[in-house]
Amino acid sequence: MGDTDAEMVTTDTLPADERISSSGLEAGTAPEDRSFRPDVQGLRAVAVLLVVLFHAHVPGISGGYVGVDVFFVISGFVITGVLLRERTAKGSTSIASFYARRARRIIPAATLVIIVAVIASYVLLGPISGNATSGDARWASVFLVNVHFAESGTNYLASLSPPSVLQNYWSLAVEEQFYLVYPAIVLVVAALSTRLSFRRRLGVVLCAAVIASLIYSIVQTHSHPAAAYFSVLPRVWELAIGGLVAVCTVELRRLSAPIAAAMSWLGLGLILLAGFAFTASTVYPGWAVIIPAGGAALLIAGGAAVPAYGVETILRLRPIQWIGVISYSLYLWHWPILTIAAERRGTTSLPVADGMLWVLVSLVLATAPQQVPWLPSVGQPAHGWVSHRLRPRRIHHGDSPSQPRCAGRLKFDRCDGHTMPTSAQE
Repeated sequence: MGDTDAEMVTTDTLPADERISSSGLEAGTAPEDRSFRPDVQGLRAVAVLLVVLFHAHVPGISGGYVGVDVFFVISGFVITGVLLRERTAKGSTSIASFYARRARRIIPAATLVIIVAVIASYVLLGPISGNATSGDARWASVFLVNVHFAESGTNYLASLSPPSVLQNYWSLAVEEQFYLVYPAIVLVVAALSTRLSFRRRLGVVLCAAVIASLIYSIVQTHSHPAAAYFSVLPRVWELAIGGLVAVCTVELRRLSAPIAAAMSWLGLGLILLAGFAFTASTVYPGWAVIIPAGGAALLIAGGAAVPAYGVETILRLRPIQWIGVISYSLYLWHWPILTIAAERRGTTSLPVADGMLWVLVSLVLATAPQQVPWLPSVGQPAHGWVSHRLRPRRIHHGDSPSQPRCAGRLKFDRCDGHTMPTSAQE
């Protein structure tokens, strides 16, 4: 897969509100990039599999919780790409449209899972657990559950008491809190009058956010571990570094194929290293989070140049792409199902075989909305977790990465480059 004659997996038959042209504002990449990135879609699969298999206590995946950090980087990359495309096409940024898109894609699925989790807790676990889940649901529904867990001192990695049925919603809350202010920051940066271009100004701001947030994360991890894990400020740098990759797309596309390929493979290696080497005793996030988050940034950055032998050769395989498609819904469903099943049995964790059976149930529930015509929005996620009805086809890139030619061994049904519209993770 070369730089100008690259094959790309794409999708068609999207729901009506997801049908976007290749130059559409909601493509999850910068204007100079491909409108659909199979490597990013595959990276979603890697992230969600790490998280889900870790929660199912599959042996060896002792650090699978790092998948959430991968989602944060993806989310920052995609959201920034959306904002850059809108600014390039319209010369402005509509905050109202931004939040409307996020609401359409996050709230339906998140609300459905919250409702089911609360009802199941009352029915299967009794009123005490039901009341606890109901209380957490109120925080989760307004994207403040991370604040709730940080204040209560929840130990996500080493708690011996039954965890919250909705504990996985903390990462969605982190993203939404970040995106409450990020579009406004973009507007302020655009309004500044300096000799630097808009992208360079935004790059400077994102670099400053990366440095400040990472330092804060390291300090906070040692002084207040629960707050460091669940709070938004220690996590800002992970979203910001994803945004920085999007801002640097023009430069990244000029990388030589060998360097770009090496970056993508190194990125995947770092993510897997963290997923298999980290444990519940790892001081986290702290310094350690640099490994998976930096790996995700390297992988996405290397993929911008579309190297022939990059990690996309694996991540673009159909099974991996399919997992990427359902990653958002799978992330939402798996944790309530596993925790309710464990608590029902009177334990905090299930045997691996039982856990995997419930993971299969989660897979069915995550896939089901795509097959139900009257629930099109339930399976559609935000930018961190993008969902498509997948029917891969190959195309050859044209001169412009955002305007592929309708040519190649396999083509689009319509030459419009259906793209990723939107964390855990728009």
